[in-house]
Formats: sequence, structure tokens, C-alpha cells
Amino acid sequence: MLLDFDGPVCSIFAGLPATEVAARMVTDLQTAGEVTPDEWSGERDPLALLRRIADARADLVPRADGLLERAENEAAKTALPTAGASEMLRACADGGRSVWVVSNNAGSAIRTYLHDHNLTPFVAGVFGRIPGDPSSLKPNPRLLNDAIAMAMAKPSECVFIGDAARDVEAGTAAGIATIGYANKPGKAESLANAGAVSVIESMSSIADALL
Repeated sequence: MLLDFDGPVCSIFAGLPATEVAARMVTDLQTAGEVTPDEWSGERDPLALLRRIADARADLVPRADGLLERAENEAAKTALPTAGASEMLRACADGGRSVWVVSNNAGSAIRTYLHDHNLTPFVAGVFGRIPGDPSSLKPNPRLLNDAIAMAMAKPSECVFIGDAARDVEAGTAAGIATIGYANKPGKAESLANAGAVSVIESMSSIADALL
């Protein structure tokens, strides 16, 4: 079982809003003497902002990525658990299924959350974005491919659960059947259109199916 983090496991920016994190990234660069484009200041998604920075100023990526990772670790402390997620992880363990978290978030923040919520024993491995390399972000299948290799599995033996079209696109590119988690209104259609083999509205439905 391959599992996205922000959405299927928790809402990482529930306590520290993503908009604040993005603003911090821009402010940090400006404080360092950089002149930032107006569109950077208008970006509300810190991961999308990291992509923008990489496209325009690759030399600034290490600083921006480092600040984002620190903010993600802070946010992990106040993240809101997704209903049914811990039950799903335990159901996988009970059924002998390994779980690998594959996410665009920083691996250190994912491990922080899992540790704080006593979920580390139920996760075989964590594959967060490669530090300083935004090209590793989904929809690039690189992280999924790395997880499959570490699990010594075939794509046909895996299922991936994600809550965004980019997750489905990454799963398709990796040859993995992807289940879309529609945790917000309007997502079901976009996930289905992206090619999800099934769309769920509750992680509890996965846990129930595994029992």
C-alpha cells in the first residue's frame, strides 16, 4: 500500500496555514536581499511556490526548501489527523500489508507526525520530496518508483491512495492503480478525470475493506 501524506493521513497545515508558510518563504528571501516577483507573493501553496522558485531561480531552491522543511516540521506538530487513517494503517498491519508513505512533503515532517501519533510501527518507509530537488515532486513518479523498489514489489502488486490529480498522474506514470481520496467538494470529478480506478470519500472505507 502506497499512501500520500497530506490528505490521506492528516491535514498537515491545519494549525499552521499553508498561506502563512508560503508568505514566510517569500519574506525570508526578501530579508536575504532578493527581489521577488509579485506572483510569488500571491502564491498560497508553499509547494507550488517552491516550483515557481525552481523555475525562475534554481540558486534559491536550497534556502527556500530548507525553510519550507522547517515549517513543515512545525506544522506537523499541529496537524489534524484524517478520520480513519490510523485505523487503515492498523488494518494493513493486521493483514500483513506493508505501507509506504510517498509525499511531496518533507520526509522529516512526515516522520515527526508518525512518531508523535504512535504510527511509526505501521509504516515500512517514508519517501518525501528529495531535498533541494523540486523536480522530484509528483506528478513525477520518481518517489513512487523508489518506494516500489525499496518494497521489492511490482507496480501491479501495489495500490496508491492520493487526494490530488497529480497523485493519480504519478501513479499512472509508475504503472500503479491509484485510488482517489476526495476529501473536499469537487475533488471526486477531478480525481476520476485524472484516471483514478476508484474514488472514496472516507479513509475508513479502506480500513473497513481490509478487515
